[in-house]
Amino acid sequence: MNNGFIKVAAATPRVRVADCEYNKRQIEDMIRRASAEGVQLIVFPELALTGYSCQDLFSQQTLLNEAETQLVNLYIDTNDLPILVFVGVPLQADGVVVNACVAFQQGKVLGVVPKTYLPNYKEFQEKRWFTSAHELKQTTIPVCTEPIPMSPSLLFTCGGTRVGVELCEDLWMPSPPSSRLAMAGAQIIVNPSASNELAGKHSYRKQLVSQQSARCISAYLYAATGYGESTTDLVFAGGSLIAENGTILAEAPRFSMEEQLIITEIDIEYLMHDRRLNTNFTEGLKAYKDKDFTDIRFFQTLPKKDTPFFRTINPYPFIPSGEALDERCEEIFRIQIAGLAKRLEHTHCQTAVIGISGGLDSTLALLVTAMTFDALQIPRRQIIGVTMPGFGTSDRTYTNAIELMKSLDVTLREIPIREAVLQHFKDISHNPDQHDVTYENAQARERTQILMDIANQQGGMVIGTGDLSELALGWATYNGDHMSMYGLNAGIPKTLIKYLVKWIAQHKVNDSSRHTLLDIVDTPISPELIPSGTNGEICQRTEDLVGPYELHDFFLYHFLRHGAHPAKIFNLTRLAFGEQYEEKEIVKWMHTFFRRFFQQQFKRNCLPDGPKVGSISLSPRGDWRMPSDTAATVWLDAVEYLESLLDEEF
Repeated sequence: MNNGFIKVAAATPRVRVADCEYNKRQIEDMIRRASAEGVQLIVFPELALTGYSCQDLFSQQTLLNEAETQLVNLYIDTNDLPILVFVGVPLQADGVVVNACVAFQQGKVLGVVPKTYLPNYKEFQEKRWFTSAHELKQTTIPVCTEPIPMSPSLLFTCGGTRVGVELCEDLWMPSPPSSRLAMAGAQIIVNPSASNELAGKHSYRKQLVSQQSARCISAYLYAATGYGESTTDLVFAGGSLIAENGTILAEAPRFSMEEQLIITEIDIEYLMHDRRLNTNFTEGLKAYKDKDFTDIRFFQTLPKKDTPFFRTINPYPFIPSGEALDERCEEIFRIQIAGLAKRLEHTHCQTAVIGISGGLDSTLALLVTAMTFDALQIPRRQIIGVTMPGFGTSDRTYTNAIELMKSLDVTLREIPIREAVLQHFKDISHNPDQHDVTYENAQARERTQILMDIANQQGGMVIGTGDLSELALGWATYNGDHMSMYGLNAGIPKTLIKYLVKWIAQHKVNDSSRHTLLDIVDTPISPELIPSGTNGEICQRTEDLVGPYELHDFFLYHFLRHGAHPAKIFNLTRLAFGEQYEEKEIVKWMHTFFRRFFQQQFKRNCLPDGPKVGSISLSPRGDWRMPSDTAATVWLDAVEYLESLLDEEF
């Protein structure tokens, strides 16, 4: 494996019914094509060597003998290739015929997996020709006179990678074989299949594959038979699928008259990370014994370095695309509203206090609060929006803050903080011309004091505006904007907040608010704590100081969600962003991310309550528990090693 990835493929060759020699040639050609692309594991459809639709010909000795002959030719003729192959073929065993998947590699048959559940519908009557794995007594089967292990419980194993097999109908059953194979350690399930097409069936089949990969926390390779099968009564359209933990990674087009080969990479490390987190994952194995499963060793080689990476890496993992984005925004918005509504009702609060800066975070918090008050039938005028101009407040953000509060019809209060902060500097003997951390944090704490005191004065609740990205980096003033009575945005990363505000502008507000919101979306992100320029423009840009949020959100997602190590995150970042960032720049900001993430845990360990909205949260009460004084040495050393490698290249 390379960074935990294994390159896999699902193939749909053109077939000729009962023409085993022709089918063997098509399969061999696709094996060679896949191997040239660095594929390490490939699966072909059910009964691919004969064609699935041979019907009563499966009872003919002539066809069975030819199928076995071509199987032998196939694995001998590909003995120069390291690829692990799974192919469907009918085999004879003690006077019966089994619908089998044969695994072979480098000229050697490794094992045979017989189909367990044989359909017996009007259109599929496999029980007429084949015997179920449930009825087989023998544990080996002769292939070219050599006894080969045969069982539905074979696990093809190499190092930390395990592969299990089920065939077509097995997946459709209440308790598929893949479930126990996954619990026994298989991270990859292959399914040689021959499922015909009916209106609406493909959608259900796709859901089955996706859902089973999610339940099994596994990859699922579904190879569907296609063009060339008999169309006497049924049509087979191909449409192979590769899924990983609930996500479809690759899909072949259906109804193609050409062969289909889909290739992608499976992240074994990611799957193992999720299984470690799910301590119930192997509970179902208590009904089985170790002897119920048999390990079959195979050899795994790394893909050639010059082979392409087929898997698409999303540079914005928190942001879905297309219609899914609208659905995600709606869900998050409703989760936030539901969380705040419960907190307001529980505390009997009829007033909310929010500091409005004209930036993205406070804008989203205000929008959610306004919609929550609408849902609770509390007048919006009982939301107190406070703008607190300071030394760095720009004309643009100030104007947007004022216009937004007016358009949403909340109570607007403007409380400049300059004089109060200057008095504070005088009290603590700090030079106001020294623009250091004291200069910046004093402003943030003054603003928080004002909000808290107004909340006490009005019997209200201070709504926190800080987001997930800021919490990860510790980009908040301790006991300043770090603190509130309910952290509404704590589960939402900065990259997603921009899309949320834009979505709300398009779907939830009037024209007056929409204009302001769209300008806020386009405003550079800034804490505005350093004096603005002579023309009132923003001089302090957050991303110039801590790095691009799109990079930090990418690092955060793969570090927390997948447990990825720095070298892997670096390689994924290069794949995701292409030439947008130089390699040294990626390493520089990755060092910043890990340094700040570990260094700033003390701020996260005393966070106010706030709703979790996605798969990642930094709440110290739930998703992320880490001592404040944890050493980051291992991670920083790994980043610095990457940096040294890059230095050697130049």
